[in-house]
Amino acid sequence: MQQTLLICDDEKNIRDGLALAFQDEGFQTLTASSGDEAWALIGRNDVDLLITDLRMEGMSGEELLQKVHGAYPRLPVIILTGHGTIETAVVAMRDGAVDFFTKPVDLDRLILVVRKSLSTNKLYEEHERLKSELAEIKARTKYGKIIGKSQKMMALMELVGQVAPSRASVLITGESGVGKELVATAIQELSDRADKPFIKVNSGGLSETLLEDRLFGHEKGAFTGAISMHKGYFEQADGGTLFLDEIGEIPLSTQVKLLRAIQERTFERLGGEKSMQVDVRFICATNRDLAEEVRKGTFREDLFYRLNVIHLEVPPLRERKEDIPLLMASFLDTFNRENNKHIEGFSDEAKRAMFGYDWPGNIRELRNAVESAVVLCRTQVIGPDDLPPAVTKSKDGMQVSIPVGVTLDEGEKRLIVSTLDYCKGNKTKAAEVLGIGRKTLHRKLQEYKIEDGDDA
Repeated sequence: MQQTLLICDDEKNIRDGLALAFQDEGFQTLTASSGDEAWALIGRNDVDLLITDLRMEGMSGEELLQKVHGAYPRLPVIILTGHGTIETAVVAMRDGAVDFFTKPVDLDRLILVVRKSLSTNKLYEEHERLKSELAEIKARTKYGKIIGKSQKMMALMELVGQVAPSRASVLITGESGVGKELVATAIQELSDRADKPFIKVNSGGLSETLLEDRLFGHEKGAFTGAISMHKGYFEQADGGTLFLDEIGEIPLSTQVKLLRAIQERTFERLGGEKSMQVDVRFICATNRDLAEEVRKGTFREDLFYRLNVIHLEVPPLRERKEDIPLLMASFLDTFNRENNKHIEGFSDEAKRAMFGYDWPGNIRELRNAVESAVVLCRTQVIGPDDLPPAVTKSKDGMQVSIPVGVTLDEGEKRLIVSTLDYCKGNKTKAAEVLGIGRKTLHRKLQEYKIEDGDDA
């Protein structure tokens, strides 16, 4: 769809010349000879960007800029003037202009600024659309912390909704960073135990004795330093849910006691003889293949079957890449707020790098990448240079090798040919990647006798 530029200048040659130049670049143009005429055209048409002179009879460019910025704050305005001063430029930028050009205008630079401004606006609109889509998904799934519209994630959330009201034990599996704890939390919050205790236990990295103490508690004097009775996680979770993360890391000796506690809902504190009865729902998670651990003898078969009543597999991010835009939009909003930033979105190059990457660390890695990019970004748009090196080194990036000894003209020709190939012959896209105007690209194609690509 063609984007529409409105060119307002009281000099006919300038406005008609600019209109023709931008039509050659693939834009639709409207022209006005005064601020009043431009304001009327904006009210009647879908205008994507305004280029206006400052000094005009009737409504001046300054007045037009102020009216536009007040009524259409997302409409980019570029100022032209033959009476340019630093003070005038500062005032125009303060009033909302995106850039300021003095006459005679550097057309190539103006074209680049126009494309960049429209691209930024497009990013804003895309980001707002994604936010709206996120809100719809959250309303549909009744749980807003798990983000995804892919078939795999929608099927998973449907299962979560079915499983949540029951008392059945749930085993959640998936790679590190996929969001297993979020799924466990969703089950808890959608269950009839939502207002009851939800105790999370990381089973990995704890010694056998310490883990048993944490799970079952101890009586006063049970061991050196046990100066008072302590309730374990089983007692703390009574009436609610106990989430055992990294269940595959639990030692075999502890697995025996855990099996009894899960089967009979009874246990004894360390150093105690009295059996404690609890009403606890169990949710466990692991990134290991527990069936394989059973075959290897490192995980008890009877405990595996007791835990694996309902099995939920959380897919890795590389298998649901259609969810990446929603996740990027959500994380961008979060880290904009946390860092007091106003970044509009991601450049096409940054998005290509992020979609081309396999994300071995899954959602956790994606979240960290967006946070890092927000902190490092110095403009309104996150580019590939703001992303972690691992992401931008993915196989989808463009590399151009130019050996030493090649002339400047030959090097430029190779760069243009490689960029056109990368953009599949699309000259408009190639001009954006190269940072030049489309007309300049056409001139260089003729100069270097390079066959034209697609005119799109």
